[in-house]
Amino acid sequence: MAISPLAQIHPSAIVEEGAQIADRVKVGPFCHIGPEAVLHPGVELMSHVVVQGITEIGEDTLVHPFAVLGGIPQDLKFKGEKTRLVIGKRNRIREHVTMSTGTGGGGGLTQVGDDGLFMAGCHVAHDCIVGNNVILVNNSALAGHCHIGDEVIVGGLSGVHQWVRIGRGAIIGAVTMVTADVIPHGLVQAPRGKLDGLNLVGLKRRGVDRSDITALRAAFQMLAQGEGAFQDRARRLGDETTSDYVREIVAFVTGETDRSFLTPGKA
Repeated sequence: MAISPLAQIHPSAIVEEGAQIADRVKVGPFCHIGPEAVLHPGVELMSHVVVQGITEIGEDTLVHPFAVLGGIPQDLKFKGEKTRLVIGKRNRIREHVTMSTGTGGGGGLTQVGDDGLFMAGCHVAHDCIVGNNVILVNNSALAGHCHIGDEVIVGGLSGVHQWVRIGRGAIIGAVTMVTADVIPHGLVQAPRGKLDGLNLVGLKRRGVDRSDITALRAAFQMLAQGEGAFQDRARRLGDETTSDYVREIVAFVTGETDRSFLTPGKA
């Protein structure tokens, strides 16, 4: 068992043979660490945390009580194949959060980036790819195979349909069901998920230049009111713009997807 002598493990915790526990790790009371878990330096499991399966938790991540990380997918097609959950650095994972490993048919990996905040009761399903600086608010849920870009916020009690992509910097309002892809920096709200505009507050907080915000506003209007199909409007934007932020939207809309798009004015 590869346990660092500098790790602090409570006597009531169970650490199964084979688990790898690095320096500065703290494992609190009544935690259960499975034999294929890897805890990197500075990880802290406060109490009653379960780490199952092939699960890797990055440096300085803090996990609050009753979280379950690396449980088997909630997918009837899963047949016990060896799949993984990889969680990045400096994440804050609150009470009762669940994150599943991947499935063989979905790539075998659920991946969470760095510096995220996963509030109480939220769920990250099998084969999701979650970026950096993501916030999932209380009791929100990502279904299988979702791709969530950097700096996305998903509001409380919201759900994201399987295979949906949410672009960088988008924000999903509370109590919203998202069933189609969301453009980068989009603002989505209403019970059935309506693309209502841009995440202007987030853009300003991140210090985005005013000229780029102006370009994004103009791009959104063209996507909302221009002629032709949504993808055609996006391609025309790519030919006309000099803004990297607008080009990011164009690349997102013209990229590969298994879903349709939330478009302005369409729920």
